[in-house]
Amino acid sequence: MKHITVAGLHKPVSQLMKGSDYFTHNNYDKAAANLDAFFAIGGNAIDTAHIYTGGESEAVIGRYFQERGNREQWVILTKGAHHDENGPRVNREAIRSDLAESLERLQTSYIDMYAVHRDDLSVPAGDIIEALNEHIASGAVRSIGASNWSWHRMQEANDYAAAKGLAGFSFSSPNLSLAKANEPFWPGCVSADSGALAWHRQTQLPLFAWSSQARGFFTGRFSPEDRTNADLVRVFYSDGNWERLARAKQLAERKNVTAIQIALAYVLNQPFPACALIGAQSAEELRSCDEGSRIALTQEELDWLDLTVE
Repeated sequence: MKHITVAGLHKPVSQLMKGSDYFTHNNYDKAAANLDAFFAIGGNAIDTAHIYTGGESEAVIGRYFQERGNREQWVILTKGAHHDENGPRVNREAIRSDLAESLERLQTSYIDMYAVHRDDLSVPAGDIIEALNEHIASGAVRSIGASNWSWHRMQEANDYAAAKGLAGFSFSSPNLSLAKANEPFWPGCVSADSGALAWHRQTQLPLFAWSSQARGFFTGRFSPEDRTNADLVRVFYSDGNWERLARAKQLAERKNVTAIQIALAYVLNQPFPACALIGAQSAEELRSCDEGSRIALTQEELDWLDLTVE
C-alpha cells in the first residue's frame, strides 16, 4: 500500500485510512478482525473521533492496541471539539477536555494526528492554532489539522501560525469524492470544491477524504428511479453525478476493474497528497479498496471523470 508523509510525524501514513465509526464494545471481535486484516495489507492509519459511537470507537481501539501490543505501528487520527446540543464548542477548554478523554480511551500518551471536528467562524483561526499548539508543546499531539474547514480558514490558520512561529495545520479532512455533494451530508460539513482542490494542489497540504466513495453511490446498487435511500438521494442524486457514474463504468471496463474502484482511485490520484477514509467491514470490501488504491489515473482521466473535459 502506498503511504504519504505528514508534517510533524516520523511515521508514514497509509493512503487508505480505516474508518471506525461503527466500532462498539458489542462488536469488538469484528472490529479487531477488521483492523488485523487492514494491517495485513499494509494499512497503518485509523480514523476515529471523540463523538463516534458515544466514545466507544476510541475505547475499542485502545483495547485493541493493548491486546495486540502494536500501538507504535499505527497512526491515530482522532478529532474533538464537535458541537453539542448547545451549539459550537470550538474553543480551548473543549479541545483540552476532549483530548484528555480521547487519550484515556485510546490508552495512549499521545495522538499522532489531532483535528478539530468542526469550525466556528466566530472564533479567530489564530485562537484555535494557539490552543492546539499547547498540546503539541506538551507532547500529547504530534500533528494538527481540521475536519470540515474551508480552505480559506485553513489558509488563515496557517498564515497566523507562520507569523507567530507556531505549528500550523498539517492536513485537512473534508468530504471529497468523484460524486459531488448537492448539500452537506450533516450540518456544518464541508466538501472540497474546485477552489479547495486548487489550494491543495498549490500548497501540497495532505487531504484526508471522508465519504471517499460517496457512501456506495458507485456500487451499481442505485439508479435515478431508486429513491429508497433518502440521504443518498438528497446528497448525491444529480444529472452530473449519474454522468460521472457512467464514465466511471466506462473507464472501469477498459481497465478491468469496478466503478467503485475507479471512484476510489479518483481520490487517491489527485495532484497532491491524499488519503481516503474507508468503511470496509468485510474481506471483499477491503480487497476492493486495496485493489482500487493501486489504480493509476492520469490527469486527463481525472478531468474526464469529473466532467471538466469531454
